[in-house]
Amino acid sequence: MNPTDRTTESKTELPGISSGVIRLKPQQFIHVLDNNTGVTRLEVGPQTITLRDHERLILKPEPMIVVPPRYYCIIENPVLRDENGNPIADEHGQIKLRYGDAEIRFAQEPFPLYPGEELDGEIELLQVVERNQALRLRATRDLSDLIRVEVDGEFENQTINRLAGDEWLFEGPGTYIPRVEVEVIEIVTASVIKPNQALRLLARQNCTDRQSNRRRAGEEWLVREEGAYLPGVDEEVVGIINAYVLTEKKALHLRAKRTFTDIFGRQRKAGDEWLVTIEDAEIHIPDVYEEVVGEVEITTLGDREWCIVVNPIDTDGKPQLGMREVRQGRISFFLHPGESLENGIQKIYVLGEQEALLLRAKEAFSEGEDADLIQHQPGDLWMISGPRDYIPRVEVEVLERRKAIPLDKNEGIYVRDIQTGELKLVSGPQAYMLSPYEELWQKELPPVVEELLMQKSDPVADRSQHHKTGEEAGQRLITNSISKRDKTRAVVFHVPQNAAVQIHDYKDRTARTVFGPDLVMLGPDEAFTVLSLSGSKPKRPNAIKSLALLLGPDFMTDIFTVETSDHARLQIQLSYNWYFDIDRHDEAAAAKLFQVPDFVGDACKAIASRVRGAVAGEKFDEFHRNSARIIRTAVFGTDSEGRVREEFRFRTNNLVITNIDIQSVEPVDERTLESLQKSVQIAIQITTDAQEAAARQDAERIAQEAKARLERQAIVDKSAAEAERRNLLELQAENAAIQSTGQATAEARAKAEAARIQGQLAVNLAQQEAEAARIRYEAELAQIRGRQEAELAHQQALIALEIEKAERMAEITSTEFRQKVEAIGPKTLTAMAQAGPEMQARLLQSLGLQSVLITDGKNPINLFSTAQGLISPVASQTQQLPKAES
Repeated sequence: MNPTDRTTESKTELPGISSGVIRLKPQQFIHVLDNNTGVTRLEVGPQTITLRDHERLILKPEPMIVVPPRYYCIIENPVLRDENGNPIADEHGQIKLRYGDAEIRFAQEPFPLYPGEELDGEIELLQVVERNQALRLRATRDLSDLIRVEVDGEFENQTINRLAGDEWLFEGPGTYIPRVEVEVIEIVTASVIKPNQALRLLARQNCTDRQSNRRRAGEEWLVREEGAYLPGVDEEVVGIINAYVLTEKKALHLRAKRTFTDIFGRQRKAGDEWLVTIEDAEIHIPDVYEEVVGEVEITTLGDREWCIVVNPIDTDGKPQLGMREVRQGRISFFLHPGESLENGIQKIYVLGEQEALLLRAKEAFSEGEDADLIQHQPGDLWMISGPRDYIPRVEVEVLERRKAIPLDKNEGIYVRDIQTGELKLVSGPQAYMLSPYEELWQKELPPVVEELLMQKSDPVADRSQHHKTGEEAGQRLITNSISKRDKTRAVVFHVPQNAAVQIHDYKDRTARTVFGPDLVMLGPDEAFTVLSLSGSKPKRPNAIKSLALLLGPDFMTDIFTVETSDHARLQIQLSYNWYFDIDRHDEAAAAKLFQVPDFVGDACKAIASRVRGAVAGEKFDEFHRNSARIIRTAVFGTDSEGRVREEFRFRTNNLVITNIDIQSVEPVDERTLESLQKSVQIAIQITTDAQEAAARQDAERIAQEAKARLERQAIVDKSAAEAERRNLLELQAENAAIQSTGQATAEARAKAEAARIQGQLAVNLAQQEAEAARIRYEAELAQIRGRQEAELAHQQALIALEIEKAERMAEITSTEFRQKVEAIGPKTLTAMAQAGPEMQARLLQSLGLQSVLITDGKNPINLFSTAQGLISPVASQTQQLPKAES
């Protein structure tokens, strides 16, 4: 009972206390202080106490302490008791106490608290320690403890002395009986070790574990047995270690933290690394001194695969540092610690008929036998050709895989000898395989040549594109851009028809001219002569870049300004026809074609100079009337007879101008241009007025003729309209007559049809009603018939059940009677018939039969005195077989 309950009960007794009379109920107590002696005494109910003048109530009535079974309480400052358990008082009568001490009391009779005793806390339930649990206890002072130990298969009690600070476990199942000298530190629960698990433990101090092994403080170990493990008092659970499941494709990479012997009995030194595979164990639980680095997947090589293992492990498990090993074929293996794959898993080199491998020796070795023995020194280069499979040795490095380069008739490659540095051009048709000391050489070209080759434009067909502006030309280059040129391939240029290309050989310091149509293939030391020609109108230098020089005939157009003798400035646009007069078989004459880098600009400047000189001596009117003659005379000149020549020839490069087309001559001065425009406009106006007058006269004549035709047509149309109107009136009258007749006929027919339909509807309605009545009556009749049949079947079923029940009951009754008669037996019935009534009653009682009357079936029976007759003696008059009635 808690203190609050005691306080509440004490408050109910306050009225009695105030009067000096205290009435104690059973199992109540008070403390009374005697002021004369200073002694406090204990009073226990039931009794009535009258306080004297020198007495004072110290503790109001309180209920006694009740400790139920399996409960306990702690009493502070308990009384000092003698050997018989009685409290000890001093010479003044005051009860002695053990101050500062405590006492644990268990289930007993209700007891009071002596003066000075205190209840520490509440009344608590004894702690039950379950199986796989334990209490960690610590001694607060020296004590003697009784423990139960097993000796030779039998349990004995032994006394053990414990010192203050000692710790031990109270293991379950059991009920812990607390002691004041012992405190409970914690509840220890057993750890369940499942399959493929282990428990990692740490020794708090030097001890012996549950497997009777000596452990040092700080030492760790594993418990691998499955089941519940309750750690000892000096053991600390670090954690649960899960096992690693090893398969044929997975191994475990471990590292030793210190020198120890593993579970397989192998000595491991600190820092050692090794693999645990399925050959060692199917599952592995890492030891406390083993560190799991990771899981290693198996490496599998197919039939056509190989690899190089760096730092392989020897048979003793030691890494061969710096060594390399080739593994091939259908094989599976784990990479041991320290081993690694060089360049991973590689495919076997499968060489075709036109393929080869370039190899280099990294160290000296020999291959082959006897006469085929070949020695290779470090740095040697050689090639192996197909068709074959090849797996390189560890001493061999595969530099590259080479294929025979197929070359057509118009294709070639640049090859460089890496020993001599010599360059050469290899052209087709052939399939060329580079030798071990040959390599492809890249030929560099000027950016202008690269751009012209990338355009792949035809100098003849794409001439119009040269006259586009810079922005448009840039866009065209972007749209026509092609992937970069393979610089190892021979530079090939198709010289178009009626064109020439000049090629320089810088090594021989010579030049050659190639006329089209032809195909040019540059040698390693050859280069094109790039033409930079003037373009657009008026001519702008360096507007056209080209590799091929067109030989003509062609034309070019130029715009320039001239000034007459009367200072009239004119802008002239001229177009020139030209061609190159050249003998293709004369190399010296062919070289002249490229002596003038910009023949277009030079020719246009020369012609413009001659025209300016000629126009400068003429007046505007004269030049305006005879511009063509003046310009042609100035350009071509005259012969000895005064006739204009047919051509204008440039001796430097054999360029010939054959014709001049004067496309436009426009004044540059605005006033002159306005005067010309006015005169032209006046002439145009006069011509326009004359044409307009003639057109007006023709239009009036045509209008009169059309008007006459229109009036005549109107008269004809009116007469035709009158005839059609008469026909229309006749048709309207006929239509009205037909309409009135038809309407009357339709109304009569409609009335007759309506009457017929109404009569038919009445007949159909009567037929439908009769049919509905017939269907309704048939349905009701069928329903009644079905109900009666169901009732008949139900009654028949009930009757059949009653008959069956009666038959079964009769059978059961007859069977029961027959079994009873058979159980009693004829002899028993005979004896019963012969015995007296008392004997019959006893026999019937012994058989457990109630309300049974035995009679011979002849004498009448008084049913009112049946009970009496069963008890009183009745004389039996016959020895026949009796009949039982119940």
